[in-house]
Amino acid sequence: MRKADIINKIASETGIPKVDVLVSLESFFQTVKESVSDGESVHIRGFGSFLVKKKAKKFGRDIRRNVTIEIPERSVPAFKPSNAFVEQVKDAHQK
Repeated sequence: MRKADIINKIASETGIPKVDVLVSLESFFQTVKESVSDGESVHIRGFGSFLVKKKAKKFGRDIRRNVTIEIPERSVPAFKPSNAFVEQVKDAHQK
């Protein structure tokens, strides 16, 4: 499902014009991105949490030069679904 499909579905189920749904959805995405970029988690009860995870420093190989390189510690965005969300998906796929 793409963003356009989500907008169409919400608009048809609520009767809200597609333009207004698009503005709301884009505002939601922007707010989540800004919050997570600032290191703040976003928790949505019954859905899940958007958070920042720290990836530890590790070592890799540059196979062209045959040397070990250090990959520095970094932060990456992550999503952790709620237990209710996980159960809903599990139940839907067990049928």
